[in-house]
Amino acid sequence: MVKGSNVTLAALSDNAGSVIVSLGWVSPTGEGDADVSVLLLDANGKVRSDTDFYFYNNPVASDGSVQLLGKTPTADGSEDRISFDLTVVPTCIDRIVVAASRYNGARFGELDDLRLSLADGGGDNLLHFAIDDAGSVSAFIFGELYRRGEEWKFRAVGQGYDSGLAGLAADFGVDIEDDAAVAESQDAAGSEDQPDTGVPVSADESKPQEPLAAVPAPRRPDDEAERKRRARPRTAKKKVTLPKVAKKSLAENESWKEARLFPVSALKNDRDRETRATSVLLSVMAQVPEFGRRLTAAFGAPAGRMETFTEVALPHGDTPRRPDGVIRVERAGKLWTALVETKTNGNALKADQVQAYMDIAARRGYETVITLSNDVALEGSPLVDIKIDGRRKHKVALWHLSWAEVAYQAQMLIRHEGVGNVAHAWLLQELLHYLQHENSGCHGFQNMGQAWVPVRNGIDDETLCQGDPRALEVVESWERLIRQVCLRLGGELGQKVLPVQRTKRGTDPGARRSRLADQLCLDGRLQAELRIEGTPGVLGISADLRTGKLRTSIEIPAPEQGYPLSWAKRLIRCLAEAPADLHIETLVESETGGPRGTLERLRPEPADMLPKSNGTQITGFRLSLFKGMGSSRGNAESSFIRSVDDAVQRFYMAVVAHLDRPAPRRASSEEPAAAG
Repeated sequence: MVKGSNVTLAALSDNAGSVIVSLGWVSPTGEGDADVSVLLLDANGKVRSDTDFYFYNNPVASDGSVQLLGKTPTADGSEDRISFDLTVVPTCIDRIVVAASRYNGARFGELDDLRLSLADGGGDNLLHFAIDDAGSVSAFIFGELYRRGEEWKFRAVGQGYDSGLAGLAADFGVDIEDDAAVAESQDAAGSEDQPDTGVPVSADESKPQEPLAAVPAPRRPDDEAERKRRARPRTAKKKVTLPKVAKKSLAENESWKEARLFPVSALKNDRDRETRATSVLLSVMAQVPEFGRRLTAAFGAPAGRMETFTEVALPHGDTPRRPDGVIRVERAGKLWTALVETKTNGNALKADQVQAYMDIAARRGYETVITLSNDVALEGSPLVDIKIDGRRKHKVALWHLSWAEVAYQAQMLIRHEGVGNVAHAWLLQELLHYLQHENSGCHGFQNMGQAWVPVRNGIDDETLCQGDPRALEVVESWERLIRQVCLRLGGELGQKVLPVQRTKRGTDPGARRSRLADQLCLDGRLQAELRIEGTPGVLGISADLRTGKLRTSIEIPAPEQGYPLSWAKRLIRCLAEAPADLHIETLVESETGGPRGTLERLRPEPADMLPKSNGTQITGFRLSLFKGMGSSRGNAESSFIRSVDDAVQRFYMAVVAHLDRPAPRRASSEEPAAAG
């Protein structure tokens, strides 16, 4: 689509009652990001109340019409996805605005490849809107969904706001309070556990609405706790998270095993593991609404009453088929249904099984088939090849979940974001314990593939040639591993951890992986970068297959103020608990490079980090740790997969976690600071 054009959704798909809108961008530095937001507007072009404004601290509509699904990895880094159930949007809502905003003085013109795409309930992409003229604005309207009679249409807007999210929100009638007023009102209320009980009346005076404290102050990496305190609605209910430190056990000795809801000791074979894992997961999804909705919303499921079933017999030719599970969600008399096919351990999905379930779903009017295994799906590289009968009017979507992603979502809820009550938190904890047990078979990506050993040997004896398909297979396995590392670290930290791809605009996933495979043949290295919210730089990972060494590193930009010697001393103090063999390199503008040394040598003399020439400009510091990498392709203690996971965890906890958080960017004197 081009800017200003519009299209009727029903003309593009028969399954446009629910849609998923994706917003994406690419940062040249790998560090740029933005927050998405949605506004529901009436015929006057205004929100009915502040609760019609959805953002990172108000992500879900109570009627299920809007849900911000968060970021998902893509070939170019990540994209934000928003689920809309247009069938339940109140009739008084005339337009739905989809926007995004940057913070700390950042502008959309600093990002590349701004784009919006829209998919129907079956997962088929219906439209794409590319933006190349965002300019120096801090808030941007990508597009809008609007009614014309009984139909919904989409318009490609592409409009920016110099005044940021606050200016955009004010134009649409959101009541704005500044942070100081919000803090004072919260203090007057007593605490978050004692919310303000006053409930104002909405604009039409027909329905009381709970107020939001304010248009959100933008997310500030340097003060995340304060952001959450101020941005949370004063009327929000307190949620339950599990304590970080476990209570002291009452067991008589350490050999006693705690009784578990989902035992794993009786699992003897793969069939037992698949049956048990499916039943455990689906039962918890049905009993913990926050968790079930979290896993199914991205697949187009509505927010409603969920029931789950296992070992259901469905007719298919002469022999009935038994999918591992069925998920059914009811809302407003309508039913959404998914078939579930599960694999555990290293078992791969079978194309004939998945094809049979797709055919059954199409005949019976089911919306989707969900596959679940330890593998990680990559964009442009399906796990199984299936044939779609284009003559069928009813379309069935095929989605994939990794067990690592299931564990990640459980961790985020019970350790960081919270659930409705203690019983739900306990159920999720039992699920997580089951998934992480060595006998469950649900350990995530755990095999680098059959090409791993031949490629390593080919690099050692210099016989691996560009274009070798085995190198491409290793690159795909490496990408799956990195995405799993992001999930595991993000679940532990409660922060967004996403892979970074520094690619040129318009590059497709297949071409990018082919170039990386050719590079692997030339220099014998696998490389990746991770962006962790709230850290001063991008975490780099390099696996040198020639030397058998793993390198984890981060580049810290030089402070804007102060003296170089003060920077060096401050950095050494931050690294007081870091390993003595940490390598520190001073980055300078000169091509010759700056001083470098180990932390052990530099601790007594931080001045040794400074260039000898007074005129040399310091641009930052690079911190690196080296360790030997595992050689085997599997998931044993000595495996490559385990060594990469351990290296990233160790580097973050021992080094990155102790660094100063990035300072907010200062807006130039020539342009106003972003309000949102």
